[in-house]
Amino acid sequence: MIVVMKKWMFLGSFALMLGLAGCNDSDNGSNLVLEKVVTSDFELNTDDWTAALSEYSTETDTSSVEFRSGRTTLPTPLDTKTYGYMLQSHNRSDDMFMYLKKKITGLRANSAYNVTFEIDLATDNSSGGFGTGGSPGSSVYLKAGASAVEPVTNLVSGFYTFNLDKGIQSESGKDLINIGNAANGLETDTYAIVKRDNLTKPVTVTADANGAIWVCVGTDSGFEGLTRLYYDKIKVSVTEVLPD
Repeated sequence: MIVVMKKWMFLGSFALMLGLAGCNDSDNGSNLVLEKVVTSDFELNTDDWTAALSEYSTETDTSSVEFRSGRTTLPTPLDTKTYGYMLQSHNRSDDMFMYLKKKITGLRANSAYNVTFEIDLATDNSSGGFGTGGSPGSSVYLKAGASAVEPVTNLVSGFYTFNLDKGIQSESGKDLINIGNAANGLETDTYAIVKRDNLTKPVTVTADANGAIWVCVGTDSGFEGLTRLYYDKIKVSVTEVLPD
């Protein structure tokens, strides 16, 4: 009987050690930090990212907005066998916001998390370009953020508005911050993949009672023309904030 009990005690201890090893232990075991990393490259599917558009009037001719979205192959001269999530729209309001959103679950309920984004974006807008309202590259601002509330487009007094605080164009908001622009870093209007991130400025969010948050990336445009972008990869890292 003693041998059997020792065997089960050993197996129980071994299982506990395996469970602890699956967490990011940054304080010698006294505080376990729950971290979750979600990487979407869109090679197989959309990975539950969905697209939407906001910041325009009900009086706007929606056909003139030319909003399109979906998983598709990258354009030339990029690898046309590689997939990305394409978004396009024609800015008819001087402040149009087109975005992707995704729900992340499995977090600790009501706990605070730091969220960082690493985005590979395919754009054909040259760094020094000029256009109506602003530059097609430098005046199209990439925003990223997180919230316990789902990002949605609401109709308010005849205007389709974004429900979270994203700031206005180059300005950051409480929920989404500016992490760069859509310029390709080249002198020509040819597609290239640029990298944008907020690794040095994480967004802090509190998970809801079910341990879920919503993450969102999008472009806030001051350029009053057609913008077509491809999200080649989106990596989201969610790390629990330790209490003081």
